[in-house]
Amino acid sequence: MVFSSLIFLYAFLPLSLLCYVACGSIKAKNASLLVFSLIFYAWGEPKYVFLLMFMSMAAWFCALRIEAAPSRESGKTWLIISCILDIALIGFFKYSGLICSVFGEVPNFISRIALPIGISFYTFQLLTYVVDVYRRDAPAQRSYWNVLLYAALFHQCVAGPIVRYKTIAHELFEARRPEGELLAGISRFAVGLTKKALLANPCGSLTETLLLSDAVISNPALFFENLRALSQLPALGVWLGMLAFTLQIYLDFSAYSDMAVGLGKMLGLHYPENFDYPYVSRSVTEFWRRWHMSLGEFFRDYVYIPLGGRRCSAARNVLNLFVVWALTGLWHGASWNFVFWGVYYFVFLLAERGFMRRALSRLPGFFSHLYVIFAVFFGWIIFRFSNMTLGWTVFLGLFGANGNGLADFAVVTQLKNNLFLLAVSIVACTPMARTLGNRLFIYSRRRPKLGSLWETAVYSLLPALMLLFSTASLVGDSYNPFIYFQF
Repeated sequence: MVFSSLIFLYAFLPLSLLCYVACGSIKAKNASLLVFSLIFYAWGEPKYVFLLMFMSMAAWFCALRIEAAPSRESGKTWLIISCILDIALIGFFKYSGLICSVFGEVPNFISRIALPIGISFYTFQLLTYVVDVYRRDAPAQRSYWNVLLYAALFHQCVAGPIVRYKTIAHELFEARRPEGELLAGISRFAVGLTKKALLANPCGSLTETLLLSDAVISNPALFFENLRALSQLPALGVWLGMLAFTLQIYLDFSAYSDMAVGLGKMLGLHYPENFDYPYVSRSVTEFWRRWHMSLGEFFRDYVYIPLGGRRCSAARNVLNLFVVWALTGLWHGASWNFVFWGVYYFVFLLAERGFMRRALSRLPGFFSHLYVIFAVFFGWIIFRFSNMTLGWTVFLGLFGANGNGLADFAVVTQLKNNLFLLAVSIVACTPMARTLGNRLFIYSRRRPKLGSLWETAVYSLLPALMLLFSTASLVGDSYNPFIYFQF
């Protein structure tokens, strides 16, 4: 089940909210929220609910042992046990195929292992919980069911943002006040839904039309057929397909985060923002401060700083940075292209710390933005094609180096038919709409009658219209994935 499915919008979500509101105490509300979260997760993979429950129980037990430990060293033993267990489980389910491929052929039983939905997200959340208890940044939770609720919250369990226990525990278990933010949460959810249904999905369809679907690309039996199709695609088609993917991946993932934040607000929960318009950045370093921020903060606080961060020799600092970015790439998928993608950004970040820093500061804003856009654009080629030969073919195709032509009638027609979609999607990747909305809000505040109309439009009329248009788009639309579900 995904947030943009009709069954979620018109059955699961209303029913979960009604049951939640009908419950009186926080304990009863949380019990209702836990039941619906487990149903949501089990909708796609019933058997892996038990994996989620087991990992939550292990984290709950180890955290209690850490807090009760007579010394820091004995507490550290339980921390190590918990981390090894989590890493071993995610390693088995997500990376066993990649590990086996290093040493030879992948066994059939390994290749048949399905990746549990959201394991990369809830594993990291459980790791932060146990580490924060060890650091004395948060008390150990006495109730196993509360730890399970924290890990299984359907708002963000399967695709983030990664929410730290210490930032959500008080609101989740003690002092929720949903009444004042229900309308704001609905409005934020509607924005994400619209972004997903009206922009991300059409961009994804355009990408697959031009650059083949993910299922086709990953089929080894079709390798030569795919290679031929990609090498013959006109240069304009390659640029158009990769532009559509560049827009899709941001709009898709940020839409999910918008909806998760909105769902949290409906219940008085405040999840961290995950995106801050990364495509307007003026350096790759800034891009990664704006893109998937909860993941970046996790690697900073739980990997980079514990390794020594910058409080070490220059050579060790470079190694720390390399480890973080290799892991960042590997987190996104069990394939070598993701590792190369992480190392690709490591090179940029290392260069920006050194000789590129002064050059970037002297560049006019337009050229520094352009530099980031092209760096990210080419990075998405590595990201999308697990087969590096196909990725290299696409890269060469951008410049007509495959012997492909500049354009043909079909590609020009697709460009003309999608100009409006691409233009609106590009605007949606910038803070233009938010800036305009803030200015209108400030202007309306100076005029009481206008302010009342503005609030009615923002919290009632606009969400209703966005829901209506999104529903119309989703009805009969078979293309409705969330890219980050596979990570």
